[in-house]
Amino acid sequence: MNTPLPPPTDDSARRRRLKRPTQDRMIAGVAAGIADYLDVDVTIVRIVIAVLVVCGGAGVALYIAGWLLMPDEGSDRSIANRLTGTRRAGSQS
Repeated sequence: MNTPLPPPTDDSARRRRLKRPTQDRMIAGVAAGIADYLDVDVTIVRIVIAVLVVCGGAGVALYIAGWLLMPDEGSDRSIANRLTGTRRAGSQS
């Protein structure tokens, strides 16, 4: 018989958000935020970004996009949201 599993009660049950942490930054915290979101070591993400920079320069564009679109850890608005004056749909009251 299949019995349903109880819902998880730990922090992993909460919806994870992609944010730039205030700690463990080298430049803007994009690599640290991606590593935290994917639950991998930040060094791996930094190496992938460096390889993308060397092999065609896509890493630079992706890093800048992450810096503009990912909000800081204590904020709900990204730099792009602040520049355009828009808010996320889920953050309006």
